[in-house]
Amino acid sequence: MIDVKHAAPDLAAIQIEGMSRSAFMMRSALAVGAVYGTTMVSPFVRQALAQSGGGDIEILNFALTLEYLEADFYEKSMRLSLDSELLDIATEFGSNEAEHVEALAGTITDLGGTPVEKPTFMFPLKNQASFLKLAQTLEDTGVGAYNGAGPMIESKEILAAAGSIVQIEARHAAAIRLKNKAEPAPAAFDEALEMQAVLDAVKPFIKA
Repeated sequence: MIDVKHAAPDLAAIQIEGMSRSAFMMRSALAVGAVYGTTMVSPFVRQALAQSGGGDIEILNFALTLEYLEADFYEKSMRLSLDSELLDIATEFGSNEAEHVEALAGTITDLGGTPVEKPTFMFPLKNQASFLKLAQTLEDTGVGAYNGAGPMIESKEILAAAGSIVQIEARHAAAIRLKNKAEPAPAAFDEALEMQAVLDAVKPFIKA
């Protein structure tokens, strides 16, 4: 049994109700971030997608689930008592994520696939401080997830589109990190992690 310290416990508190494979993978990615930190999400996603062999549509549906999560997070955040600057950020970033949802769903349909249904999300949001903390970990996780999925994409056109999305996610992450008085680019590269170590550590978080 592996004894680990939760690097981002707020991620572990996010509830995702939805039994699609994409929702399951998203729960797994959040669990990795909760246990090991968001820098470990990228290698986990890369290895998981490589083992699944599901192709571009499965990868796009995973990305769509991520965008559903982020769009829902910002929508729910606007119910909090945020200051005017943070409310503007939540509004703008939420609009960006909603456009990502629309673009990904449209691409999946154009490729002859079926966009995954939106799961139900519950976030540990209480106040402005909890918004900033969770926004940082979600945006960092999103960047890691796209970085992990990118090498598995076969279509150059889809890879280019994913690259244009992850750049926006990275800008979101940097902006939120600055609001938290954190380093906007804390590391030059993602660290690698053995798949089995991840699976052993995150198993208690996966409810499927």
